[in-house]
Amino acid sequence: MTHRSLPPLRALRAFDAAARHLSFAHAASELGVTPGAISHQIKTLENWLEAPLFRRLPRALRLTEAGVAALPLLREGFDRLEEGTVLMRGRRDDSLLTISVSPGFGSLWLEPRLDRFRRQHPEIEVRIDGTDRLVDIARGEADLAIRYGPGGYRDVQSHRLFAMRASPVCSPDLLKHGPALKSADDLSNHTLLHVEWKEAEGSWRTWLLAAGAREVDPFQGPRFTKEEMAIRAALDGEGVALIGDRMAADHLAAGRLTRPFDETLSTQLRFAYFLLVPSDRQTESKITQFRDWLLSEAPNGEEARLSSCLLG
Repeated sequence: MTHRSLPPLRALRAFDAAARHLSFAHAASELGVTPGAISHQIKTLENWLEAPLFRRLPRALRLTEAGVAALPLLREGFDRLEEGTVLMRGRRDDSLLTISVSPGFGSLWLEPRLDRFRRQHPEIEVRIDGTDRLVDIARGEADLAIRYGPGGYRDVQSHRLFAMRASPVCSPDLLKHGPALKSADDLSNHTLLHVEWKEAEGSWRTWLLAAGAREVDPFQGPRFTKEEMAIRAALDGEGVALIGDRMAADHLAAGRLTRPFDETLSTQLRFAYFLLVPSDRQTESKITQFRDWLLSEAPNGEEARLSSCLLG
């Protein structure tokens, strides 16, 4: 029998939450403990590993290379543990609705709105599976999924939620205390925050060319694998992020972020978010109730043509 050498599960959970939020305080809120407890668990894990997982900056938290490499695998491990737990219960609870979403969409757009659905449908228990891995909803790995892509999904019914426009956002404090940002050329005096996975369709290079800012280095600045990490860095005043408008909407409305330039200086992104429903379950009550609610919440939500495929 193989003995598994693993650190304490509590420490791994603390790392997972802190790495997703890049904040001990937000991780503590999620797990229902104090920030000090999160810090203690992280230190326990780093001592066990004999390697640092975070760089602790004056006003921010950043993952080390070891932390960045480990996070996706750890997230997948927790996803599989949760799925195994559901299977061990030996039931398919008709009141449980599992929705597979990317972590960024889940934390930035869906979760802040879910309380409205819960109030309307208290009989439905919503479980958010925050993952970017391939999920086959046709085989029951989730009841529904929300994915960002070009459309054309097969073997599922797809509903187009919304596309996005990418525009620069930053902390209001950056405008008050940092160099001026009156034109796109002024970005040469600021740090650019990049979201790697969206650069194929919405990169700083594309935006700067469209804005006519030829003297700004489009490649300078840190790169993030997750949109929520770039937003966290922008909130902390570390630079200017190029973010899809829907993902930044709540922070903009609350005044935590601001657009330094006119909204006309934005780039239309080619892809859109889609709600995917198993074709053989589209009339189930809990699924139709969530679908109808989500389409009513989505700005300009519109049903796309039926399409089908293994979800990705």
